[in-house]
Amino acid sequence: MSLWEELAAEISCATGRPFHIERRDALSGGCINSAYRVCDGLRCLFVKLNSAEHKLTFEAEFAGLQALAGSGICVPTPVASGVVAGQAFLVTEYIAMSGRGDPVQFGRQLAQLHQTRQALFGWYRNNTIGATPQINEQESDWVTFLQRHRFGYQLQLAMNKNGGQKIHDLGLRLIAELPSFFESYHPEPSLLHGDLWGGNYAYNDRGDAVIFDPAVYYGDREADIAMTELFGGFSPEFYAGYAEEWPLDRGYSMRKNLYNLYHIINHFNLFGGGYGAQAEGMIQQLLSEIH
Repeated sequence: MSLWEELAAEISCATGRPFHIERRDALSGGCINSAYRVCDGLRCLFVKLNSAEHKLTFEAEFAGLQALAGSGICVPTPVASGVVAGQAFLVTEYIAMSGRGDPVQFGRQLAQLHQTRQALFGWYRNNTIGATPQINEQESDWVTFLQRHRFGYQLQLAMNKNGGQKIHDLGLRLIAELPSFFESYHPEPSLLHGDLWGGNYAYNDRGDAVIFDPAVYYGDREADIAMTELFGGFSPEFYAGYAEEWPLDRGYSMRKNLYNLYHIINHFNLFGGGYGAQAEGMIQQLLSEIH
């Protein structure tokens, strides 16, 4: 059987209904995976493909979508994941996006998502942030989690990049000072999307916000909000809606740069270039704010 025939058989098994691909459309927008819409005449589904070594990545994304489902905010329902014809795949519900919706309601729904809690920071499995492994080993202390599994891990990766030694050395100084950012603020573990930039949400044809491509874990809700500010794409109405449901702590304005540093170091590790100088500048600024 061809890849598509094998995939159709996997979908049929997962849904308990025969699925025969009658139409297949390549979709744009992804920089890591190939994406398609496949239809059988009655149903359309969304498919991601990559090499077989990405099997665990897709399994983690499947689990992340399951974790987010039922939180009050729309996500594509996961259908199946696995390997066919040497290709890792993820199949989810296909949702048509209109580009127009209610940002105030979106903000409220994200605040409601963040009210989903567990006892520990992290998650029961690792996943990825972009193409980088994201370590989610669970900890009872948020600062320890950041030191070990966010900044510590990314700084170790940076040592293998051209110019990364300075980022590593500055970053170690920042890691030692992390408790200073949390002297009067003690976050509880909230369910996070984990990679909530402007490219990972859209509005469906009913105007409801849909979030996708998650890097789920339980952490400080400020980390999700900070990333919405990193590359833009979220309106003032979105933040107003969030604040109506659950206002942020006054110290967020300083900590948001700390949380976004994680993503900038990750971008340096993935792409190099000017992200290195940006990371160094952010670390130096953060160190200056606590001395």
